[in-house]
Amino acid sequence: MTSKSYLVQMNVNGVIGNNVVNGKNLTSKGVRGNGFHQVSVNNSKYPAKVNSRRQRWDVRPSEMANKTCNPIRDIVDGMKLTPNPEKAMIALSIGDPTVFGNLPTDACVLQALKEAVESQRYNGYAPSIGYQKSREAVANYYNSPLAPLEAKDVVLTSGCSQAIELCISVLSNPGDNILIPRPGFSLYKTIAVSIGVHVKLYNLLPERSWEVDLEHLESLVDEKTTCLVLTNPSNPCGSVFNKEHLEGILKLASKHCLPILADEIYGDMVFPGCTYNSLATLSSDVPILSCGGLAKRWLVPGWRMGWILIHDRNNVFGTEIRQGLVKLTQLILGACTLVQGALESILQNTPQHFYDSTTSFLKANAEICFNELSTVPGLTPIMPSGAMYIMVGIDIDHFPGIDNDVDFTERLVTEQSVFCLPTTAFDFPNYFRIVVTVPAEMMVEACGRIREFCLQHYQPHRVDSSELDQ
Repeated sequence: MTSKSYLVQMNVNGVIGNNVVNGKNLTSKGVRGNGFHQVSVNNSKYPAKVNSRRQRWDVRPSEMANKTCNPIRDIVDGMKLTPNPEKAMIALSIGDPTVFGNLPTDACVLQALKEAVESQRYNGYAPSIGYQKSREAVANYYNSPLAPLEAKDVVLTSGCSQAIELCISVLSNPGDNILIPRPGFSLYKTIAVSIGVHVKLYNLLPERSWEVDLEHLESLVDEKTTCLVLTNPSNPCGSVFNKEHLEGILKLASKHCLPILADEIYGDMVFPGCTYNSLATLSSDVPILSCGGLAKRWLVPGWRMGWILIHDRNNVFGTEIRQGLVKLTQLILGACTLVQGALESILQNTPQHFYDSTTSFLKANAEICFNELSTVPGLTPIMPSGAMYIMVGIDIDHFPGIDNDVDFTERLVTEQSVFCLPTTAFDFPNYFRIVVTVPAEMMVEACGRIREFCLQHYQPHRVDSSELDQ
């Protein structure tokens, strides 16, 4: 077996040049030294890498994977959840309106998807930001004289979750920080931390129906703050901000030149008698990325169709943010094409009575829950105005032997087979969140069991640690 010798030269641009063939130097100068490195290989046209062989398997997860943690899963997976075998389980913890089958989507929505499938026009790849026609449909649906939209202002995404991820990613670099509500949807923190973006939690005030503590919010802003996340209507609180409060938030954002990520997935799920204002309709100068989708209003979370609406009337974003969003969508090549094909028909043809029926049901269920739990000692429910949730405060000092909201909800499962989500998962301890999408009779039953649990454990006088030790 013959051996060949090569001279490899690295030029100033990092380009490798092969200067010896069959042992003959093709350059007049530059023998060993002057940037040349000789490598011998045995009858191989590929140079061998020096010391490249690993001695053992050592495959590790990336830093991004290690940093990715959903607080809800982290907390729930660590709970000891053993239901009472004598009582059927009632899960009030999952924000999926389809779980119990009592809230089906409208027939027009199903028909639109069926026609899209049967047309066979949507089986291939779409542009990563979505079909032009589908984006036009969304723009037309949400267009307003106070917040005009065109197709170029719409990016279709794989659910509202991806819309949120794209917005955080396009606005922030590792080391930057974003402002998110407390309590607030856990995904914001999960996404930010996974890409090296810090989070600062601004307080919502339960005594004021979960309005933003504007003074606290402003105290968190610094030169590395790149985005204010606003959830309205709120998950987990079910609150809906009034016009004046939203204007106060916009004034603060304008003062500090902060773009807003407006999570408005529940914007079309506001209870009868309550008024909802899309943030963009109130903004004169603050650029807003509004995130929404089909999941909640149309009761199809599994269809994974979301969108970003770009509101930027003063061109603060310029072309760079828009181009950045386009580039980020290319990571997964866009939303489901079949649902895109059905989108125009869904938005145009779903009857108003379907929406009205859903929101009326949610309000009635929330009222059942609020009225039933308002008279339970040790609990303080806060009546929502929209979305699918109600928050219930726990006066933990009146429940001796129960340490916190996680312990409370864990024992509620063990004794009563009712599972509510502890709000430590939302960085706001000693509350629990109830999903109000269950059938009405199930809501009544669950509230009765919660009452029974509290009556068994509640002590009218406050219990301190010294009493427990005696």
